[in-house]
Amino acid sequence: MSRATKRKHVVQEVMGDYPTPSENQQIVRVTNSPGNNLHEVETAQGERFLVSMPTKFRKNIWIKRGDFIIVDPIVEGEKVKAEITSILYREHIKQLRKEGVWPVSFLPPAANTESRAKDHIGSEEEKSQDSEDESDLFVNTNRQNYEYSESEEEEEEEDDEKEEERGRRRRR
Repeated sequence: MSRATKRKHVVQEVMGDYPTPSENQQIVRVTNSPGNNLHEVETAQGERFLVSMPTKFRKNIWIKRGDFIIVDPIVEGEKVKAEITSILYREHIKQLRKEGVWPVSFLPPAANTESRAKDHIGSEEEKSQDSEDESDLFVNTNRQNYEYSESEEEEEEEDDEKEEERGRRRRR
């Protein structure tokens, strides 16, 4: 299988499937990446340990601090205690919340206190909050974000100046 074909299949598997953790798997948050395809993670209970990235994900799928993953424990591991089985994206997290599998300690602070107080998962506020919250969308951190906001008057003035400049050039 060529490298491109392998990559295509791995990406389809990661993006298409909606995995749910089995009884021995757990959802964890990535806190650090020391290198060599190892990642430090934190469980819902606050325990920290290292996990390894399997070869099928290497150079195909990238994870960063704050991402959520499903890990499978390694029994004989001393330092590396688990292996990544699935990488969770926004849609996966929404699905796991709907199923009630998502750990309460990983909920956002507002949703965390709300769920404890009301014990109501499908409220209208939460649905609108999910649709409006775009903070977890991918952003290229290697480039600065420039926001250009010019008023319509400024744009019209620039257009008028360009037209006058063109008229002057034609007259010459």
